[in-house]
Amino acid sequence: MNAVMRRVNSHIYSVFITLFVVVAITFIGYIYIEVQSLPKHIQGIQSIFIACVFFAVLIVLLALLFVYLLRNQLVTFSTRLMTLLDCVLTTSTVIEFQNTEETLLSKVENQLQRMSEVMVERERKYKDEKNHIKTLISDISHQVKTPLANITMYNDTLNQRELNEEQRKLFLNNMKLQLHKLDWLIQSLIKMSRLESSMIQYKKSDIAISETIAVALSGVYAKAEQKDISIEVSCDQKITLFHDPKWTSEAIFNVLDNAVKYTNFGGKISIAVEKWELFTVISISDTGIGIAISEINEIFKRFYRSHSVSAIEGVGIGLFLSREIISGQGGYMKVKSKKNVGSTFSIFLPNDYSEK
Repeated sequence: MNAVMRRVNSHIYSVFITLFVVVAITFIGYIYIEVQSLPKHIQGIQSIFIACVFFAVLIVLLALLFVYLLRNQLVTFSTRLMTLLDCVLTTSTVIEFQNTEETLLSKVENQLQRMSEVMVERERKYKDEKNHIKTLISDISHQVKTPLANITMYNDTLNQRELNEEQRKLFLNNMKLQLHKLDWLIQSLIKMSRLESSMIQYKKSDIAISETIAVALSGVYAKAEQKDISIEVSCDQKITLFHDPKWTSEAIFNVLDNAVKYTNFGGKISIAVEKWELFTVISISDTGIGIAISEINEIFKRFYRSHSVSAIEGVGIGLFLSREIISGQGGYMKVKSKKNVGSTFSIFLPNDYSEK
């Protein structure tokens, strides 16, 4: 509708200029004819008058032409600008920018293109965050459902049935175990959420990596002894590393905990530390059940668990947290494994890492 009105106005304006030119030419012609009929001594003065009138009309025509051209440019500029703004606001529309020329319109289009790209990127991030939250809520609901159902079942049994003292203690102990599992799960989910949203500030210091490994080992020694698993550590006490000892020890603990969990009775776990030129490498090897090649790229995903270990307790958060912690400090993790032989998880932490 607006385009039609602009075309109509343009035609009206053109007709007006044409009529003005016709009237001006007619008027000048009329004056010229009248002058020819005047006496000779008056014709000179009238010729000067006609020249002045002609010059004035010419100036008016040039002014009208300039206004007409300027108006067309403004109409073109505003029309293109409104079209681009509509396209930017409707991000689903494909926008064809023409910003290769050195004109005002091209400069405006260039800025609009940048604004459009920023808006598209923000919308993409918003959708990703929205999907991430939906997935996280779904995962949390799924993981929390089992311990809550078990606690409810034990509580109903205690309330509705007559149990002797031994049975009552058994059910209460089972409820306690489920509560511990639920508490651990919630704490892990909180850590996971904080790591993913970059809410954690790493407090790094240059300390011996052996101290960080010792803290991680203290959490798995009891479980390793129960399964008669030997643990060997090869680490030069002089090796220091700029890292966050609290979070790094948790990352190492998660790897060690998995090694103990998936290593059979009488197995072996080895920890070796090497300082390279750019990275310090912490290698954790076990003689466990190993990981299939097809699952190597999956094990670091949140809540991923192989079907082959579904009978072993776990929720698939540990390795995900470890990778997030290590990458948050500028490092990375690699894994080599062979089914029924064992696995080696390598943690690479930079020697000269500093926060940007």
